[in-house]
Amino acid sequence: MINKKVEKALNDQILVEAESSHTYLAMATWAERQGFPGTAAFLYAHSDEERMHMLKLVKFVNDRGGNSIIPAIGKPALPYKNLKDVFTALLNHEQKVTMEIHKVVDVCLKEKDYTTHNFMQWYVSEQIEEETLARNILDRLHLLGDEKSSLYLFDRDLETVAVNEGNGK
Repeated sequence: MINKKVEKALNDQILVEAESSHTYLAMATWAERQGFPGTAAFLYAHSDEERMHMLKLVKFVNDRGGNSIIPAIGKPALPYKNLKDVFTALLNHEQKVTMEIHKVVDVCLKEKDYTTHNFMQWYVSEQIEEETLARNILDRLHLLGDEKSSLYLFDRDLETVAVNEGNGK
């Protein structure tokens, strides 16, 4: 049976992952409406990935004899003026997710739940990749500036990233 403090921490993380999926879905629809189909495809794929992260947690809690809680999610804010705003928000969100994952790991260690600690290491590694990807995208956007033709090529490149991620590459 899963430790109750660990179960609560995992359920809190289920909410974080659900909010991530919802946030990226909102970003994707914004990008699509702004004429950035590649960015939209990338963000739709990212939303799906975050949902899978949530489902992995749900299944783990249930498999350990706990009770996973599917959370209600509020409407995400859409304060985006441009692609830099979107990807700055994405990086900030991923950094928040990293801190939340570290909280779960901390609870696991304090409660001596080494099985869950081991399970959470996948999330720790995944967050390194997520933050790196967001930083790399922002770096590219800073290099491009606001030139429309550059943004067109950037958007087209992101569509390629979305397709490759969708194929497990």
